[in-house]
Amino acid sequence: MKTTTSTLKSLFLASAIALSLSACQTTDSTQPEPFAYQQASVADLQRAMQDGELSAEQLVHYYLDRIARHNTKGFELRAVISVNEQALADARRLDAEREAGKLRGPLHGIPVLLKDNIDTADGMPNTAGSVLFANNFPADDAFLVEELRAEGAIILGKANLSEWANFRSTRSSSGWSGAGGQAVNPYDATRSTCGSSAGSASAVAADFTALAVGTETDGSLVCPAAVNGIVTIKPTLGLISRDGIIPIAHSQDTAGPMARTVTGATLMLQAMAEYDANDTAGYAANSDFTSHLKADGLTGKRIGVVRNLMGYNELLDQQFEQQLDVLRAQGAELVDVRMPTYGQYGGDEFTVLLHEFKYDLESYLASSDLPYKTLDDLIAANQQAADQELIYFGQELFEMAAAKSEADQEEYEKALANSKRLAGKEGIDAMLTEHNLDLLVAPTTSPAWKIDRVNGDNYSGSASSPAAVAGYPHITVPMGFVQIGEEPALPVGMSFFSTARAEPVLIEAAFAYEQASQQRRAPQLD
Repeated sequence: MKTTTSTLKSLFLASAIALSLSACQTTDSTQPEPFAYQQASVADLQRAMQDGELSAEQLVHYYLDRIARHNTKGFELRAVISVNEQALADARRLDAEREAGKLRGPLHGIPVLLKDNIDTADGMPNTAGSVLFANNFPADDAFLVEELRAEGAIILGKANLSEWANFRSTRSSSGWSGAGGQAVNPYDATRSTCGSSAGSASAVAADFTALAVGTETDGSLVCPAAVNGIVTIKPTLGLISRDGIIPIAHSQDTAGPMARTVTGATLMLQAMAEYDANDTAGYAANSDFTSHLKADGLTGKRIGVVRNLMGYNELLDQQFEQQLDVLRAQGAELVDVRMPTYGQYGGDEFTVLLHEFKYDLESYLASSDLPYKTLDDLIAANQQAADQELIYFGQELFEMAAAKSEADQEEYEKALANSKRLAGKEGIDAMLTEHNLDLLVAPTTSPAWKIDRVNGDNYSGSASSPAAVAGYPHITVPMGFVQIGEEPALPVGMSFFSTARAEPVLIEAAFAYEQASQQRRAPQLD
């Protein structure tokens, strides 16, 4: 059954009634100290549920209330496209399991929002942000969703995104979709969320949910996480199954956790990182990622500061330089490095994305009940729905991808090999080997820019591409704020990245930095 605006209103009313009844059932003299919901971490939520201070049902009511007050009203974040009508029933079931002594894991009873390009079989359409996919009701859950449910997570709803994961137009506005409208930054509603995991990041920052799942091809996890002041882990390609995700390009696509803390992101990564034998890039992690949440995780680390992934925003660079002192104070040895191949793989990457998008998307269409079977079908349908889909920007990337054919196969294969080599072996790996480094750091991306649906994103620079193209892991952690005059302070992030399957090393460094710096501050919506 499709979730509607009226459903959202009814859930909000149910939440308000339940909270009112709860308040009436105790007197001032006997009422316990209320649980501090606001911006609570996963660890805090789990502890409160174990101690009987909080139930999963109450927690779902709290988040539904936040969504009802600030998604299309109040701050008008437009971070959520739909809510799951089964969320409250799932919460009650999980509360009953807890009461009976069955605890599935550290995500038991914790609500999660999914980026709306991930399949679920609970009545919510998987839209990719497009009105063309309003009736795309998958027959089963994506592999990662099955894993989250098995760990006791509650699927709260679907998050807005840059339509088609920002792969429709060369001048798209990040965070805008025909299905969800323009998602905005909770620190300043006139500024971008970045994308494409726009709603996922905004929702976590604004306390619409404890956790969210985003996806990335190049920057779509780490950029929105940084500009919305949260944490994300973009894993090594294949660590999280790509099953049931509307694709851009299989050689770079991955899902990843989004959270307010490194601990929350790591717990979620652990839950999703299960081997999928049907994913050609899949592999078994063979690691307990949570064991790497070490307060002394920076001690003895040799870290390369990638100087040619800087220089596009002076305020960002100033904040980054200050935070390097935190790394040193925690026992890290810093070495200035330059990526020898930086800027050499962009053209090859673009060739790969265009080619793979056509065939990967058409493969997804073939598995659906939608009336579209080719990219040309979608181009024609967008033209017919131009008053909803083409009002701000076009679909030139769709058209460029649709023009690809088997005649381009040799060019594609050469571009794929070149891009992987230049970003990986001769890029990230070369820096690590030459300087005997454990990992690399850089500013994640520029502060959020003003939303401009006429000219598109004002995107000045990022550290996302090397790890994205190589298929290597990348974590971003809030490293403070930048501010000009009377403008609102805007969050920025520090990137930690390294070679393939280096998540344990990155988690150690990122967690230790987070614990020592404590740079995150929540946005003020109320």
